[in-house]
Amino acid sequence: AASVYEKKPLGRNLLKNPAPQGATLDQPPPEPKLSEVPPAPHQPALIPQGDYAGWSTSAEEFHYEEVRVPEGVVVCYMPRFSWFTLEQRVDLKAEGLWDELLDHFQPDIEIEDWYEESQVHESIYQLQVQLLGADGQTVISEHVCNPREDLENYSHTWKQVSHTFSSYGPGVRYVHFLHKVKNSFMVEVRSTLVTGSSVKVKPSKSGL
Repeated sequence: AASVYEKKPLGRNLLKNPAPQGATLDQPPPEPKLSEVPPAPHQPALIPQGDYAGWSTSAEEFHYEEVRVPEGVVVCYMPRFSWFTLEQRVDLKAEGLWDELLDHFQPDIEIEDWYEESQVHESIYQLQVQLLGADGQTVISEHVCNPREDLENYSHTWKQVSHTFSSYGPGVRYVHFLHKVKNSFMVEVRSTLVTGSSVKVKPSKSGL
């Protein structure tokens, strides 16, 4: 087994493949491209292009029942949406951390994520991070984020989401990181991108 010194678990990103869709924060989100031959609306690609090594992914398509069409208006395509979920579990002991540190010192665990203002809907991103016990199921602490977008004013940048777990109690052995992004399908496919995802155990704790 590699030593703590070799694994260097403190201060580094413990998530694998933090930018699976190839986007980086040093560049603005790419502008949507209109294809010459749009994809068939009845055959949406629910999984956006990317290299998802290290992530478990799933997609769920749904319709908004509250969409109302004014009388007399002819609609060729109704918008369709899907939630694209990416999740990853970090085994803190496998990454080089140890029981006494996690149970007694309880170092801060910092979460960070960035998502694209895709403008496809007012709800385009959700985050759920859980600190789990040794059985991989008991939830010791949890953070959930479900922001709402302002569609009245157009903006197309990266938006940051962050949270710090501190004084979370003994027994934490895993961090389960899950985020969802909403994609839309009408004539064109419009995806919401994520990048810069990170889970870091800091060599310090809040209040010291």
